[in-house]
Amino acid sequence: MPTFGADPAEQPRKIMLASTIGPIDAGIVGALETAFTKKTGIEVEHKSAGTGQALKMAETGQYDLVLVHARALEEKFVADGYGTKRYDLMYNDFVILGPVNDPAGILNEKNAAAALRKIAQTQADFVTRGDKSGTHVKELEVWKKAGIEPQGKWYLVFEQGAKGNAPTLAYANEKRAYTIMDRATYITMKQKITLQVLVERDDVLLNYITLIPVNPAKLPQVNHKCALQFIEWLQGKEAQIIIRDFGKDKYGEPLFFPNSPEGRKL
Repeated sequence: MPTFGADPAEQPRKIMLASTIGPIDAGIVGALETAFTKKTGIEVEHKSAGTGQALKMAETGQYDLVLVHARALEEKFVADGYGTKRYDLMYNDFVILGPVNDPAGILNEKNAAAALRKIAQTQADFVTRGDKSGTHVKELEVWKKAGIEPQGKWYLVFEQGAKGNAPTLAYANEKRAYTIMDRATYITMKQKITLQVLVERDDVLLNYITLIPVNPAKLPQVNHKCALQFIEWLQGKEAQIIIRDFGKDKYGEPLFFPNSPEGRKL
């Protein structure tokens, strides 16, 4: 990777980032971009979309790197030659939320797949983003583990799911339905909703967020040099501390956890 000693006058001063929506809504993407620009003078502009759509956007060559969270889609993006490699950045987890009266009786269920089986058996309302985003991909992963292909009037596809997790959670709350949601979205919205965390801490619910630079061999117009510089900084101690501490002051707990090789040492 390049070092910070490179002459900034010799390189373009802007990076285009296609990012999954959740970390943008949580504010961590903006905080990291601001700190990086302050340090290097290189501007970062992002566009938000679900992971599947963000990867498709990057295939056009209009973006220099992606920030995503669906490993199978990420690996295909790299295998197809659009990305060079995956870089670990941070993680949090998903939770299964539901109404306080818990009609499916999943409270304190330790196995997320077993909880979804109970929801399907009782046909209690469940809201899905249904948009091939990272959140939707994770949800489908848990349904697959449960041995169920969800369908029926109880399985509610949020028609505006592509707008992100926050609108989806607000809709699930309006419907008093179950849903799978990332913890950061829940933490930032918990004062506005009545849904409660009913199932958590199952390993299948872990949510790993990854960086992938777009491959200049396939899309030579991308700003690969600055993208690598951004990734190097994001994986370094300064950025990983920002990730570790982000949200603590406002919410009393972090929204994400550092996950680069350097961040795991913190």
